[in-house]
Amino acid sequence: MGKTIVGGVWPTMLTPFTETGALDEHSLEQVVDWYIDQGVHGLFAVCNSSEMFKLSLEERVRVAEITVRRADGRVPVIASGHISEHMEDQIEEITRISATGIDAFVLLSNRPAAVNESEDIWKGNVERLLEAVPDVPFGLYECPVPYKRLMNPALLQWCESTGRFLFLKDTCCNLDEIGARLEALRGTGLQLFNANAAMLLESLKLGAAGFSGIMSNHHPALYVWLLENWRTQPEAAERVQNFLGIASGMEGLYYPVDAKYSMQLAGLPLTLTTRVKDAAGFQPHQRIIVEQLKKYSDELLKELL
Repeated sequence: MGKTIVGGVWPTMLTPFTETGALDEHSLEQVVDWYIDQGVHGLFAVCNSSEMFKLSLEERVRVAEITVRRADGRVPVIASGHISEHMEDQIEEITRISATGIDAFVLLSNRPAAVNESEDIWKGNVERLLEAVPDVPFGLYECPVPYKRLMNPALLQWCESTGRFLFLKDTCCNLDEIGARLEALRGTGLQLFNANAAMLLESLKLGAAGFSGIMSNHHPALYVWLLENWRTQPEAAERVQNFLGIASGMEGLYYPVDAKYSMQLAGLPLTLTTRVKDAAGFQPHQRIIVEQLKKYSDELLKELL
């Protein structure tokens, strides 16, 4: 394949919508610019945070196209978006989204097999997907929707042995398991990106390549700082980690509306409209929490720079 995935911060991108719920292409371009201006190392489009299960295939393709075009080589772009039940439909989704020029297509670990199906069935279906799109590099994402299928170290080694997998968005939220996975992947081309903010620094010490989680939609620059400075400024890194861990306690506040509000506070021209939650349900006290988080994270970043 000849491609690699750079270590660092890979935000799980949000999808902007107009007030009427249509894809807001102009705002999406501004969101791409904002992530890059914050210093992120790559972009993960058409993911669960992007509301991919609520996007038509045409919209999923369009989001990937706009992200790749707007990024314009400044950072690499990966994307998922195979949400169908049947393999034939997933192959079409992977083929069309990959054709937008993304650097890798991210397989949802729960799509190649149903919740009650075996690992052997999973492997067989993954082999079928790989054969159907022979020139595409892949990633893996332990997406919680529609069910969560975790990747054990042996299965990750099998994926790596195919020579096709470069990226793992790890959502096991277990430092011992992360350590076992990293040990299994040590020296390979398949890199682990932790989605759990609370244990990010410890996972970096174990060998994780970076962060790919939803809180990078609130204060990506702090994650960038941590990824780029944790080795040389260990005391400051501990302080930043403590903040990021505590802040991540609001992950379930009213996502993704809360993250869109945070982006509004940063000056981005996007609405609070989503297809997974009614923006009208975003409570006044939740707005205050996001505002306080934004003020505190901005102050901390100013002290660091």
